[in-house]
Amino acid sequence: MFKKFTSIMLALATIVLMLTSLSACGKDTADTSSDDKKDGITAKNIKIGVILIGDENEGYTMAHIEGIEAAKKTLGIADSQVIYKYKVPENETCYDTARDLAEDGCNIIFANSFSHESYMIKAAKEYPNVMFCHATGQTAAKQKDMNNITNYFTNIYESRYVAGVVAGLKLKEIMDKDKSIEPNVGYVGAYPYAEVVSGYTAFFLGIQSIVPSAKMEVKYTNSWFNIAAEAEAANALIADGCVIIGQHADSTGAPSACEAASKEDKTVFCVGYNVDMLSVAPDCALTSAQNNWDVYYTYAIKAMIDGEKIKTDWSAGYKEGAVQISKLGNACAAGTAGEVEKVINSIKDGTLHVFDTSKWTVGGKKLDSYDKSYGFDGVQLIWDGYFHESEVISAPLFDIRIDGITELNAK
Repeated sequence: MFKKFTSIMLALATIVLMLTSLSACGKDTADTSSDDKKDGITAKNIKIGVILIGDENEGYTMAHIEGIEAAKKTLGIADSQVIYKYKVPENETCYDTARDLAEDGCNIIFANSFSHESYMIKAAKEYPNVMFCHATGQTAAKQKDMNNITNYFTNIYESRYVAGVVAGLKLKEIMDKDKSIEPNVGYVGAYPYAEVVSGYTAFFLGIQSIVPSAKMEVKYTNSWFNIAAEAEAANALIADGCVIIGQHADSTGAPSACEAASKEDKTVFCVGYNVDMLSVAPDCALTSAQNNWDVYYTYAIKAMIDGEKIKTDWSAGYKEGAVQISKLGNACAAGTAGEVEKVINSIKDGTLHVFDTSKWTVGGKKLDSYDKSYGFDGVQLIWDGYFHESEVISAPLFDIRIDGITELNAK
């Protein structure tokens, strides 16, 4: 009887030990997951989809890739957690790609080109538990019945203005040396969208802050990336007497054309976009206006991990470190670095507003109001003496054609 009792007690002890062990395991699991968010998204399991208009050979897209890669490093996200989709056109293919990424388990999906937006919205309606974030878009705030579509952009107009100051200092230098040089500037633009108009106007105003008599011609390629067309446009502007060429187009076509022209004893210099152009135009590249997309991607992905709402419209500039200009080239005028530092500080502290209405006119008149921006008719964008770019929404809305700038082939 005692032997039987002892066996029963040993069995009960074993069961209690097993239950205690299981309970302890359950407690450990609960404690370990206590830092996890309610939706279960963590840095270790988040899955990210990225829809890109180009690939690493195209400056704008490469800047986005660099931003994602920097965010991955900062947040401890593995390569396997990010799916890149390259060269996705601005048509139904974007919708199909967004759906595929959602079906693959992506928690957040980014797209980086203007006309991706309608397809992102279409996909977002079908996948309400997936966050869709679209760069350069204008309508996320208008989707009142949706909370999973957002827009984002940088205040790139700020760095374009600073790049314009760099160009203006060079223009002044060459005009001081040769009185026959006219203050003619050229600009290679992709499309006559507000984003491009905002950019070239900011660049021009930066130049005019140094050379008030400057004039600018804009020639469009009607493509975001076309090396041959961008080179052709730059050559046409050089033939028109432009001595500095800026760009809102994504290849090295224009800087390469400027470098070739400069070797023919022509006084031609260039300002690029997205990437440092010194490798292709070492003798004539002054600088490039650049985005630091890692600021946004780190913010958005971290917000997703932390269970926080991502801003419907996000935009940031010099103050947040989201824009910059690239390394100054050897061709820059003396004193450029010091002047650039002063201008950037003025933008940061709010004493300089890029689109200060006292600095430009339309038909010889200054504007004290403007509510005719495409897609936002009736929304006031000028108050307190300047156009409030990227404040009403993140995407640029400045589409005003100011005096001193001529569009040669706008469609």
